[in-house]
Amino acid sequence: MTPPATPVRNSNAERDIANVLHPYTDHRAHAKNGPLVIARGEGVKVWDDQGKEYIEAVAGLWCASLGFSNHRLAEVAYEQMKKLPFYHAFTAKSHEPLIDLSEMLIERAPCPMSKVFYANSGSEANDTAIKMVWYYNNAIGKPEKKKIISRLKAYHGITIASGSLTGLPANHKMFDLPVSDRFIHVSTPHHYHGAKPGESEEDFATRLATELEETILREGPETVAAFFAEPVMGAGGVMVPPATYFDKIQAVLRKYDVLFVADEVICGFGRTGNYWGCQTYAITPDIITCAKALSASFLPISAIIINDRIFQGLADGSATIGTWGHGFTYSGHPVAAAVALETLKIYDELNIVEHVNTVGAHMQAKLRQRFLDHPLVGEVRGIGMVAAIELVADKAAKKNFEPSAKVGPRLAKLGENEGVILRGLANDTIAFSPPLIMKADEVDEMVERTGRALDALAVQLRRESLTVV
Repeated sequence: MTPPATPVRNSNAERDIANVLHPYTDHRAHAKNGPLVIARGEGVKVWDDQGKEYIEAVAGLWCASLGFSNHRLAEVAYEQMKKLPFYHAFTAKSHEPLIDLSEMLIERAPCPMSKVFYANSGSEANDTAIKMVWYYNNAIGKPEKKKIISRLKAYHGITIASGSLTGLPANHKMFDLPVSDRFIHVSTPHHYHGAKPGESEEDFATRLATELEETILREGPETVAAFFAEPVMGAGGVMVPPATYFDKIQAVLRKYDVLFVADEVICGFGRTGNYWGCQTYAITPDIITCAKALSASFLPISAIIINDRIFQGLADGSATIGTWGHGFTYSGHPVAAAVALETLKIYDELNIVEHVNTVGAHMQAKLRQRFLDHPLVGEVRGIGMVAAIELVADKAAKKNFEPSAKVGPRLAKLGENEGVILRGLANDTIAFSPPLIMKADEVDEMVERTGRALDALAVQLRRESLTVV
């Protein structure tokens, strides 16, 4: 039987619409509007397939820390592919890039750590951390201690388990998540929207710590296993924690023997002005998950770093059963591990933390200078080289636009017209998380292009009477 003829489609956009199912996309709108097809990158910029240039204000997905071109990483990948293109880490097999990278991560950890396990994405890393917590408590004779606490608006991934941990409605609706009552969410640590009138950051933090303690007591301390947190909440809206928040949260966790899992997928490797977000907020975790900047996102790789307490539990469990029955075909893939190893060396050579502190301070000041008094901006927030502006219909009332108005996505589209790629988040929050190598003059241009797009949006909204300005 002759197969049906394939329709002739001339453009990348037409072929994309015909064949690709995109993540985080309204597919009915996509069928009408089509994709932005990126063809190449250099430094902090990318170009579409029509030759138009853009500043990438979010480093792709918070991840292209060294930008969109680095010949050293390409060469390391090529050389490793020639030498050993694949091997696994199952049943005590190993290879040199895996060993070297693990050693380097342990050396650079923000507190004493013992072992490193590898996956391919942040979602898989957090999914693995959940399984580790459950396995650990079974191994030490606490089989009831399985509940995990996260925060509303947290983002920890999209597997069934990590998606249950995530606290965003779009990741739950129609997916039947959270998958069980083992996953519990407490309040978002966002002072701008969450604080009571006149409540200081410290008092707000105290109230959130009290809520956490009350939650643990309500559920039963013997059933609560772990607390997951991003040092700075990323996809939920770039929420910087209020002063004293993590000090007070950790005191509660220690009181009830609840493990702390730090999700460093966005914050790790310099983003907040320290090598780890944990160092920025004096967090001492039991488990660290990281990804994205681990390889500058040149290749997929993530890591789960555990302390000796967790390792001893896993080791005892594996001796009882005969194996630690978890792993991925590509856990510690030699090419990805080699690229990650070289990435960490480049960070050292660039003194990436010092660079982020210098350029990040400039970026934070520039964003506040340009946008804080803008009639559409309710809050400018951030630290290091991660920031956000939140768009509001009424500044005085801190009132957001109705979601149906799609104000954030409209700004992102106007940004493309001005040559800047922006990321719209919940509450019409626009994120900035550019490549860590961005220079001050490139920050200025990013802010200027965004400003032109925001001014154009303000004109549109006034015409539509969607804002009080």
